[in-house]
Amino acid sequence: MGRLINYARLVKFEHTIFALPFALIGFFMALQETSSTLSLKLLVLVLLCMVFARNAAMGFNRYLDREFDKMNPRTAVREIPAGVLTARSVLFYVVLNSALFIVATWFINELCFFLSPVALFVILFYSYTKRITPLCHFVLSMGLAIAPIGAYLAVAGKFSWLPLLLSAVVFFWVSGFDIIYALQDEGFDKSQKLKSVPSLLGINRALTAAKVIHVFSAAFVLAIAMLMPAGILQWIGSLIFIALLAYQHLLVKPDDLSRVNAAFFTTNGIASVIYGALMIAGFYLLF
Repeated sequence: MGRLINYARLVKFEHTIFALPFALIGFFMALQETSSTLSLKLLVLVLLCMVFARNAAMGFNRYLDREFDKMNPRTAVREIPAGVLTARSVLFYVVLNSALFIVATWFINELCFFLSPVALFVILFYSYTKRITPLCHFVLSMGLAIAPIGAYLAVAGKFSWLPLLLSAVVFFWVSGFDIIYALQDEGFDKSQKLKSVPSLLGINRALTAAKVIHVFSAAFVLAIAMLMPAGILQWIGSLIFIALLAYQHLLVKPDDLSRVNAAFFTTNGIASVIYGALMIAGFYLLF
């Protein structure tokens, strides 16, 4: 049990809350559009795919960045540099979860199974990008943006434009808040020649970039509410999500980064859960 807890801490299992509500929106959106009956088996398989993909992506990131984590005071307490878990065991954990992810997609449908290596490539490739491009934040967000499309495909078995809009919300939302989170390592990234928007633009302009990116996320949230038969609950969820997007920018100042974690973890977690819950409830309570 203690070892399982260590792996859960390694991959920050609680951060699954960011993408999970959007995957569930995609799942229930597909049920509504296709008039399908809810299958608990399919829902469990989608949730397992989320967990396995998250574990593989975060585990690989921790494995690949272990030497940088050791040198960075903020990350030196992580499981590999602290000696809690070995690099070899974490790599095995990544391989195991990647395999389980592909197996789970096999039991969903052929389209999801054949696309599973593509999804794995995106979420694993992110770990390399900080070495080659400051656009690494957008590769991370692309990995999370796959979640609602994947959940939709699990039910519908075909693409549609509405879940693509939902993925656009996730893409710009995650890109923006990951830039805010990366502000903490601006100096370290520069010293190690690692790429990020803060290390490229500096703290002030990086915060401005995050604000602009979040405007796009808010625009797609409103587009979804206007283009689908949204009820009052979905509009309330949309407005709360946008308000919390704006609120996190009030928490973080260029000369005071002490509340970055509050903006990153708490505010975004609450925004995701509220938006997901009200959107899904709105599918069944159109008033």
